[in-house]
Amino acid sequence: MTSARRTLIDAETTPFYHVINLCVRRAYLCGSDELTGKSFEHRRGWIVDKIKVLSSIFCIDVCAYAVMSNHYHLVLKIDLNEVNALSHRDVISRWQQLFHGHEVATKYMKGEELIEGEQILLDGLIAEWQERLASISWFMRCLNEEVARKANREDECKGAFWEGRFKSQALLDEQALLACMMYVDLNPIRAGIAGSLQTSDFTSIQERIAELSTARNTQEKALKAADDKTDPDTVARLKPLAEFDGATHQTTQSGIPFHFSDYLQLIDWTSRIIRYDKKGFIDSSRPKLLCELGISSAAWLTSTREFRRQYSGVSGRWDAMCKFKKKHQSGKWCKGKASSQALHPSP
Repeated sequence: MTSARRTLIDAETTPFYHVINLCVRRAYLCGSDELTGKSFEHRRGWIVDKIKVLSSIFCIDVCAYAVMSNHYHLVLKIDLNEVNALSHRDVISRWQQLFHGHEVATKYMKGEELIEGEQILLDGLIAEWQERLASISWFMRCLNEEVARKANREDECKGAFWEGRFKSQALLDEQALLACMMYVDLNPIRAGIAGSLQTSDFTSIQERIAELSTARNTQEKALKAADDKTDPDTVARLKPLAEFDGATHQTTQSGIPFHFSDYLQLIDWTSRIIRYDKKGFIDSSRPKLLCELGISSAAWLTSTREFRRQYSGVSGRWDAMCKFKKKHQSGKWCKGKASSQALHPSP
């Protein structure tokens, strides 16, 4: 039996979640249908473009993504600090970018005076909308409904496009977050449809690598925009990883607790090993992140291949997983003890 969404997502416990959605029947999200020969490759862009637009509206950051032929993966981070800092006008403005606003909210935005009853109604609407702007369920609803409508219109058909509700996994600690992001980024390589990180189309790692090569141009554009006092781009970028600032000799922390250089080293090392067309060779020296987190090479490689099947609705240290299940799902059976202990070795 499926669990209520409120029992699976709790931003107070952890802001990080892995979500997956699959197409129904033989529907193709993208790629080519071997039976009909029809290509749906352009639909990948629908997903990538929409998640970035939604991330700029919702208080939810995109940490990783991979768009496959009939499903997609996202790693999302709920930003409670951002949503709690929103003013009433911010909440209304953001919500009206998603849905038609209420006439009382429109009246408020125009600066017109509200009577007592209207003010009480508005306060209730704002509280509800503000909560939804930090809701992964509403984020996914906005994403999936638009893609389904466009796909059905293109296919000239009606009915369900998605298999069902999206599946989610709570990521309780650094090891779980790192393993999940790596699992998502390596999807095309693991599936054998890409031979390198650079050719892993419609993945967050490809986008991050591309950003590296254009970093200088981006900085120049940012400086020019600041000089011209122009408005920033309204489409959100990926949630950045921690970086080391050479000028200040300090680490800039962004909420994802890994240096991008360390993450890139680890994913490059991992991708070379999991390629099925090459013999796996494990270097005697583990990448820095694995050493810091105390994860063995064997446990890590198993995780990057099997992460989705290793756990159910939650991943992290075993005692934390059991506590999460007990708190939110009345102590239901928790899957993944051996996998959790492999990623979280005892001191």
